[in-house]
Amino acid sequence: MAIILGSQSAAADAAYDVANSCRFNKGDTAYMHKTTSAGNRKTWTYSTWFKRISLGTQVTFGLVQANTANDNIMAVQIVAANTMDIWDYNGGMSAQITTNRVFRDVGSWYHVVLAVDTTDSTANNRMRLYINGVEERGAGGYSTDTMPAEDYTFNINVADKALKLGVYDYGSVSSPADFYLAETVFIDGTQYAASDFGEFDEDSPTIWKPKDVSGLTFGTNGFYLDYEDSSNLGNDANGGTDLTEVSLAAADQATDTPTNNFCTMNPLDNYYAASVFTEGMTHILTISGNAAYNPSTFAVKKGKWYFEVKLIADSVGDAQEDVIIGISTEPATTAAINNGALVYGVSPYGGLGIRGNGKMWAGTTETTGWANIDVGDIVTIAVDFDNGKFYKGIDGTWGNSGDPTSGATGTGAYSFTVGTDDWFMGVNRRTTSATSTFGVNFGGSSGFAISSAQADDNGYGTFEYDVPAGYYSLCTKNLAEFG
Repeated sequence: MAIILGSQSAAADAAYDVANSCRFNKGDTAYMHKTTSAGNRKTWTYSTWFKRISLGTQVTFGLVQANTANDNIMAVQIVAANTMDIWDYNGGMSAQITTNRVFRDVGSWYHVVLAVDTTDSTANNRMRLYINGVEERGAGGYSTDTMPAEDYTFNINVADKALKLGVYDYGSVSSPADFYLAETVFIDGTQYAASDFGEFDEDSPTIWKPKDVSGLTFGTNGFYLDYEDSSNLGNDANGGTDLTEVSLAAADQATDTPTNNFCTMNPLDNYYAASVFTEGMTHILTISGNAAYNPSTFAVKKGKWYFEVKLIADSVGDAQEDVIIGISTEPATTAAINNGALVYGVSPYGGLGIRGNGKMWAGTTETTGWANIDVGDIVTIAVDFDNGKFYKGIDGTWGNSGDPTSGATGTGAYSFTVGTDDWFMGVNRRTTSATSTFGVNFGGSSGFAISSAQADDNGYGTFEYDVPAGYYSLCTKNLAEFG
């Protein structure tokens, strides 16, 4: 099911705006690091916003520091069970909390604050975890709850040791990041509360949103990453020593943020086959042996929306009829998923899309005359749900002499009945004996390289080709206005 706004999303009209995030791709073992000086090992705070990419594997979205002189280490991770695990090992597990809560929402942003002060005489105050502004001890609780001893020194802020963000690679174990991160803050010497990093929205009090952190005291090893410099994503916006990036590039800067959440593909809504999602859920590899249908995290039924899909590779070559790019509704029943109707459209139900051989499919109907999709082509899709019109272009030229701005006239469009259901964007590989690789771009982060930087009329999104006037990228700010 798509998640657009909710208890784990920031308000679309947040007063404090976050411009950028950083995409950490697990396959690249992308992370950052810096060498710390001797700092406060008893009192510190870590805060970040994160959006999940992959599920069911151990990944590290937080800080890791190893005091290798005696094989001791501290880590902030999400484990294979999709729970959060935070621990410090010092000849034994000296401090550990593991949440009962699972983190499986790939369509929204979470905020985490880990606030530590082992000088506090009250045990439960020494290691405090907040999720979306609420302390976890009083909310979801912990399956493992080992508080550090009073005056315990964590394996962090250790002199001349590497403090890493986004990878645990100690010994034979490696668990790199697979997240979008935004507003990442480390504080040396102060235990801050969640309210120092965020606040509940006045009009929607269940929505937690970020606020300006520039007035905080960061301490000796503290840093603030706003990810606004694409040439230096590890830049400390607080003015301290920058973090060094590993396997990160300018393309990993995203505009998908807690204050403007963008649509991506959805690995939880992955019919028929376990396609592989990478690059922030914008790069999809279908698996041989099954047909595949992969929808988006967001769904709409009104407004005018634009997105791009690149056919990066196909195991049987160009212009294959079994590649389909388009839109679809959600299945009403399990039988609808399994009824074999996948051959008729972009999805096994209520879908329409353009096939690789240039045929437009809708239900059991096909329309010829549209251009083929070849490997390397970037397909532009503009869908006018207000008038029931579907437009497809290739590499910046609209097919069938289409004009997405023609409104009800629908010049060059395929006409369809919108109905009362929500529509998802999707990509599909029908044949079970072949594989396809797609790069999808909804504007917040792209699954393929972009040489241009085109935005919609509201200034949102980053696309390869010009967005037609009156069409918008699928993000929460645009949805609040048009969706």
